Amino acid sequence: MTSITTSDLDLPIRRPAEQVCDTLAYATLTIVAIVAALTFRDYGLGWDDYTHAEYADLLLKMYGSGFKDTSALSFANLFMYGGGFDMAAALLHKVLPLELFETRRLLGAVVGLIGLAATWRLTRRVGGPVAGLAALLLLALCPTYYGHMFMNPKDAPFAVAMVILLLGLVRLAQEYPAPSPHTVLIVGLGAGLSLGSRVLGGLALIYAILGFMPIWRMEISQHGWREAGYRFVRTCYLLLPGLLIGYLVMGLIWPWSIIEPGNPLRAVTYFSAFFEKPWKELFDGTMVSVPDMPWSYLPTLFALQMPEVLIALFGTGLVFTGISLVRRDEDPRRKTIMIMIALAALLPVLIAIVKRPALYNGIRHFVFVIPPMVILAGLAFGRVIDWIGASDTNRTLRTAVIALFAAGLSLPLVEMVRLHPYQYTHFNYIAGTVRNAEQRYMLDYWGLALKQASDSLKEQIIERQEIPPKNHKWKVAVCGPQRPAQVALGPDFTIGWDSRAADFAMTLGEFYCKGLNAPVYAEIKRDGVIFARVYDIRGQSIASLLTIPPP
Repeated sequence: MTSITTSDLDLPIRRPAEQVCDTLAYATLTIVAIVAALTFRDYGLGWDDYTHAEYADLLLKMYGSGFKDTSALSFANLFMYGGGFDMAAALLHKVLPLELFETRRLLGAVVGLIGLAATWRLTRRVGGPVAGLAALLLLALCPTYYGHMFMNPKDAPFAVAMVILLLGLVRLAQEYPAPSPHTVLIVGLGAGLSLGSRVLGGLALIYAILGFMPIWRMEISQHGWREAGYRFVRTCYLLLPGLLIGYLVMGLIWPWSIIEPGNPLRAVTYFSAFFEKPWKELFDGTMVSVPDMPWSYLPTLFALQMPEVLIALFGTGLVFTGISLVRRDEDPRRKTIMIMIALAALLPVLIAIVKRPALYNGIRHFVFVIPPMVILAGLAFGRVIDWIGASDTNRTLRTAVIALFAAGLSLPLVEMVRLHPYQYTHFNYIAGTVRNAEQRYMLDYWGLALKQASDSLKEQIIERQEIPPKNHKWKVAVCGPQRPAQVALGPDFTIGWDSRAADFAMTLGEFYCKGLNAPVYAEIKRDGVIFARVYDIRGQSIASLLTIPPP
């Protein structure tokens, strides 16, 4: 007679629950896709968009000329980055009935959705459907990730590439020493895309070397040094096709990297030192030179900008990871996976704390650590739900935990709606939201609000039935990125720095744009915070729109 175990009795209960979680995950992805499709045009241009568009044109011109025109390989400093996103947007623009920068925003949303899906699949693979759904919700409702996916052409695609590579490494750990063709392909694509986006993708090699220690120790214990070495070499051999694909992908989207074999190392050397003239940014209420930011810069901003529920569950996930590493009965493969995820979330920040590189623009350069943070948080939530169990006696506690999780998610959701389309400026309730953070930290450092300010200026001119001086265009002096304002305003306006000869002054709400003693023509506000203003300065003589930061 076949015995029936408790786990067998749980299956009828677990299967519907798993199906519900997967259905909710697909629904979440669908909802995010619909919202993105309806709102991607709301996101303005930032400081770097125009330059990245120019880089894409040069790269495509290089390929189109059969490498006769190689000006892309010396363009600004962007040749030391990959241009995959930029080229994809330029090519997509040729077939879509959208303006170039609208196409870039739409593609950013698509890439961000891929990152959401990859994070969900990875977490589900490791921790099950509940953990996967929790991670997906946490990332979708992380304002920093969501905001950057629309408008950041470097850091957001890099974050997605890194989570794809992490998925490949997790699959490799589960299948070692016989990775499937799918795993080999994912590892190769992830490596090529991440290194081809930013040279920091090489950090994944450290995650893998340190993370695979438990598996290699198990291999030596079970098979001896010789057999374990043979199995390791065989695994590397099986990975070669994927790594070759990765190298080709890297070369395609970052051609400078393969012109000479040592170029990626030159990029590391270049970015290890600050490469621009230093400026000051606002941190904790003080003006600080970007090469001199304190070690607390990243920990402080992560603590104040990540949703509270994510911070709590991420901390819980780190505790669970530590416990699993010291347990002797824990599966070495799971230890490897948890080490790699934890390293992906922590190591880049720890290196920055120790090395003290130039830091600026908040945590945008570290968006790539958010998905692994979310994965650990999702795994922690799934483990808590599993620990509570599905019995009737624990139903109340289980319901309470889920309700608390939902309440935690509602906090960033409300702020994301309130801040739209400036979700990336989010500060949590620990920081007092953007209302209290605006005097201590930079908010709209990308300058997105100039789009809404430009639209509002045009609407006001039409509403007031004003016309420009005879035979002249309206002149607008801009404190912030000028090209985005020019794109948003269109050909009927002239943009410049000279405020003395301008009709209007358009300023960001950041510390370097001083308030003017002039009538406010239009104003962009979110949650009581001024993101941008347009002043009517006709007939006035204003020497400058910029403030001079104190020494």
